[in-house]
Amino acid sequence: MTLTVNPIGDNPMAPGIAAETYLPDQLIAGRFPLVTTNITLAAGTLQRGTVLGQVTATGNYIESVATAADGSQNPVGILADYADASGGAVVAPMYETGEFNQDKLIYDASWTIATLQPKLRPLSIFLKTFVSAADPT
Repeated sequence: MTLTVNPIGDNPMAPGIAAETYLPDQLIAGRFPLVTTNITLAAGTLQRGTVLGQVTATGNYIESVATAADGSQNPVGILADYADASGGAVVAPMYETGEFNQDKLIYDASWTIATLQPKLRPLSIFLKTFVSAADPT
């Protein structure tokens, strides 16, 4: 009996070592239960941590603006992941409750932390100042 080797193609596996570094964004700032839901993001390219409001007429979500008059002036949650609705509405995850690092939130210039905190607190969204451990190097 003869052994025949049939090459199937390039082998994507190669010996070696690879390492990746995980750098947390520190958006989550406590142990209060995180509750998430999927929402329809109506417009914009928004980053994780963006404060969202709900448009009353459509039920869709956009970045909350304090001076709006369409319902989105009332913040209702925090975007849980990057979402691109620039080409039309998309489904995106939103935090409904939790403790968040106020220095990592993304919000419209019409808001300040001082004006956001009392709006979010009744929703069990708590904003905290977060201090991480010093870099030992």
